[in-house]
This record gives sequence, structure tokens and C-alpha cells, in this order.
Amino acid sequence: MVELRNVYKTFVSELGSKKDVFQNTNFIANEGDFVSIIGSNGAGKSTLLNVINGNVIPDAGEVVLRDRNITKVSRHKRAKRISQVFQNPSQGTSPSMTVLENLSMAKNKGKSFNLTLGLDKKNIPYYKEILASLDLGLEKQLDTKVGLLSGGQRQCLSLIMSTLNHPDVLLLDEHTAALDPKTSKIILDKTKELVEKNNITTLMITHNLQDAIEYGNRLIMIHDGSIILDLKGEEKQHLTVEKLLEFFHEKDAKLADKDLF
Repeated sequence: MVELRNVYKTFVSELGSKKDVFQNTNFIANEGDFVSIIGSNGAGKSTLLNVINGNVIPDAGEVVLRDRNITKVSRHKRAKRISQVFQNPSQGTSPSMTVLENLSMAKNKGKSFNLTLGLDKKNIPYYKEILASLDLGLEKQLDTKVGLLSGGQRQCLSLIMSTLNHPDVLLLDEHTAALDPKTSKIILDKTKELVEKNNITTLMITHNLQDAIEYGNRLIMIHDGSIILDLKGEEKQHLTVEKLLEFFHEKDAKLADKDLF
């Protein structure tokens, strides 16, 4: 479980202008929740993830992970329990290292590590099995430098790496936005499989309303730092893109088409 309690966050630009993103914001994702997050640009979606991962420190309030206050815990320490996959595939992998070296590094996350000790041969069949399920040929490229892979292959690898050690929380910041539709579906289906199998609390930002509806057991909409919609169970199952658009207009969320798809 991860929770934001009475969180405030204001950003100040170089010119001195202020933007209040969160004002007494509260949010709870229960253990095993797979939450799709939608909202307009600048609504606070990425800030929500950054407050959880420690990249942004709130001005007031608390961030709680499994009943422990982690508000002042450094980002690198949080990374032992919180994993993230970014929109840019290059952010989650090391391009100068091989696929096997990247997987070994992820497997040894939070431990003393060097490549000689870290490349445990006994894990290779396990890595190959996981990679083969993606149907992208990665299981045959363990010795290939990651920088030579396609963007889709790198993003798939990044997803696998982020879940190897079964984190408490998985943060997905538009992790399929830069991919073609076929690869995007492969990654989304694998995401669903991994988070359900390992019961990982997951927060996924997406601008694709259909994906937000199809994936996850819960959907929230953020506008001006506030959660203005929170659907789960049957309400989410019966949701359609048309109904979501209706709600946008009712709440005057002012979302342009380019922000939705």
C-alpha cells in the first residue's frame, strides 16, 4: 500500500511565478491495486509519481509506504522498494551493457554488485523464459548491447528489469507512449500479467483512454492536482471512452483531443 496524506506542493518558476499542484491532496493505492491515471497536461499526474519515488519532496504532508512514513527517505533508498518505467526506453537501461548484464544488475538491485559475481549463470534459463514470452526475440540476444536494440525491445527489457525483485510499488509514466501499437499492446499485456502474478501495487499514467479503461482494476482522473474521478469494480468495467469524455465535459476539465489520445 502507498499513500499520500494531506500533501501540498508548489512549484516556483525562475521568473518567480507560482503553481500550486497539490493542496491538501490525499490518495491511497491498496496492495495489489493497478491504477490507471488520466488527466490533462500539467494536471499533476507525473508529480504524483515523483512525490512517491522521492524525486519531488512535498512542502507539507506525508508519503507512506506500507505504514512507514518515507517522506524524508532519499530516492535511492526508496528505489529498493519502488520501481519505475519511463516513457523514454533509454532511461531504464544501460545501453553500453549487454541484455544479460542489465538483467543481472536489476536482479542485484540494492545489493553489493559487480559483473563478475553478478552474472549468475543459473539465472539465464529464467531470463530466457521471461524474454521469450514477449515474442520479440530478446531471449536470443542476451549478449547484445542494449544500445543496439529497438526502442520497443528496450522498453520491454526495462519492464522486466523493474519487476524482477517484486517491488512494493511499480510506477509507469506513459511507458508505451513512444511505441507502435503492436509493441504497445505486448508491453501492456505483459504489464498486466506481471503485476497480477506478483500482486504489485501499480500506478500507470496514460493519455490513451481506451488503455486506461482496459487495463487495471481502478481508474482515477486528476485535474489541477485533485482527484476528480475514482472508479473501480463494476463502475470501471462498464466504462466507455464516450462516458469518460462526457465526464470531462461535465467537470469542465478542458481536455483537448491531443491530451486524450
